[in-house]
Amino acid sequence: MIDRMKRYALLTLLLVAAVATSMAETPNERQARKMFDQTYDMVFGAQGSTLHYAVNIIGVYKTEGTVWYKGKKSRFVDEKYNAYCDGETYWLANRKKKTVTIFTANDDKRDKYATKFTFEPDNYLYSIADSKEGYVITLKAKRGVKGIKEARALLDKKTRYPLSLRIKVSIFHTTIKISNFKSGGISDDSFKFPQSKYQGYEVIDKRGS
Repeated sequence: MIDRMKRYALLTLLLVAAVATSMAETPNERQARKMFDQTYDMVFGAQGSTLHYAVNIIGVYKTEGTVWYKGKKSRFVDEKYNAYCDGETYWLANRKKKTVTIFTANDDKRDKYATKFTFEPDNYLYSIADSKEGYVITLKAKRGVKGIKEARALLDKKTRYPLSLRIKVSIFHTTIKISNFKSGGISDDSFKFPQSKYQGYEVIDKRGS
């Protein structure tokens, strides 16, 4: 009987919390989250995507390149590196040093900045505003969330394609300009490491280290 009462009390609390959350969410927040989710799926969904990016970190560091995504798979090419990830293994080729470093796909050591840019959509509060450049979706981290504290995504009004992203980590801002965006039609072959292309490169295997 006591266990049944406890379960009933817990269920009641959960229902009250769900209703309170629903009541607190405004139409603006719902629209912002829905539109963000649609664009997020265009980029990281199973159909795959590709885009050109230009990064500016507080005016001190600038770089640009092209990236491909498909689920857990990814690939990028920038001014210095080529990287391939098939969902299990990550290869990072340094074209200048002629080295290929191999990591497991989920190893944060593959990129010293990776943990600073961790992102989970449910960890943020959303809002949307109209501008002549496009729709501006603002994400603000909930209390206690580490990594990205705030982000502003600019979306094309017709296609909902991403045009730019401004990210705040700690007190620093990073601006990413996006162009040549395409969603869909990305082959799994795009993420396979072309070993023959890097013959003569020194191989550094970090898996298991």
